[in-house]
Amino acid sequence: MSRESPSFELTEDDRRSVTRWAVACAERALPLFETKAPSDPRPREAVEAARAFALGERRTARLRTAAWSAYQAAREAGDPAAEAAARAAGSAAGAPYLHPLATKHQLKHVLGPALYLARAHELAQGDDPGVGDDEVRWALGQVPPRVRAVVARMPAGAPGRTRLGALHRRLEAGLRG
Repeated sequence: MSRESPSFELTEDDRRSVTRWAVACAERALPLFETKAPSDPRPREAVEAARAFALGERRTARLRTAAWSAYQAAREAGDPAAEAAARAAGSAAGAPYLHPLATKHQLKHVLGPALYLARAHELAQGDDPGVGDDEVRWALGQVPPRVRAVVARMPAGAPGRTRLGALHRRLEAGLRG
């Protein structure tokens, strides 16, 4: 008996489109990190590496290293909004690693940058969920049709009951709607 997940169609152009949207979301969050840690270039480097992939460069070890470095910056941020912003950057650099496996985990590669963008902004504004909801609307307004088509081929997510879970549900519903 095979334990492999079913797959779905995913082209390199699909990955590049997802990554372009991820970069747009992460860039919008970056100032929240850079205000708190102006001398730490890791999240910006992750966004730049993701942009390079979106514009045609190959996936390389540099891209994966940049993603992990942004996540390390998030752990070291010392501020919840800055942490979420760095996670948006790390997620953007992880977007090129979306695999055509029909798993809930893969959906996080698509939603992560927008999810952490929204959470970063609401945390920066005193944990105001209205601010996060506004950022979700902004992100959904930027999403290209190709990203919606990718999400339509993926299984539904299973977000938890946290605020991140609520943002996940809003993003996913907006992408599938």
